[in-house]
Amino acid sequence: QAQLQESGGGLVQAGGSLRLSCAASGLPFGRLAVGWLRQVPEKEREVVAALNWSGGITNYANSVKGRFTISRDNAKNTVYLQMNSLKPDDTAVYYCAAAEAVILNRYNVNYWGQGTQVTVSS
Repeated sequence: QAQLQESGGGLVQAGGSLRLSCAASGLPFGRLAVGWLRQVPEKEREVVAALNWSGGITNYANSVKGRFTISRDNAKNTVYLQMNSLKPDDTAVYYCAAAEAVILNRYNVNYWGQGTQVTVSS
């Protein structure tokens, strides 16, 4: 059964850091584009960061460029999101996702994690 399991969310003060991890099982992880999306109530999910299968192509939302870094370890079937200089506006539920595509966007996701809450206090 295909599964994406996030971990690493929590509460942090503004200016702090968190690292999210997402472990994949039951899917051809090494051939999939991966990414992180986030959602706040009454808004659509937005792609925060995306990475192609090899790690050679990245895409970041303008709001997180220079602060967030996405990476993957295909040997461990894991994707990471390092979040630095966190702001209260980064508060959201963060979802790990994977797509059978060159690069992931919010329309072509094939696999979803269950989501992890990130809360940034001011």
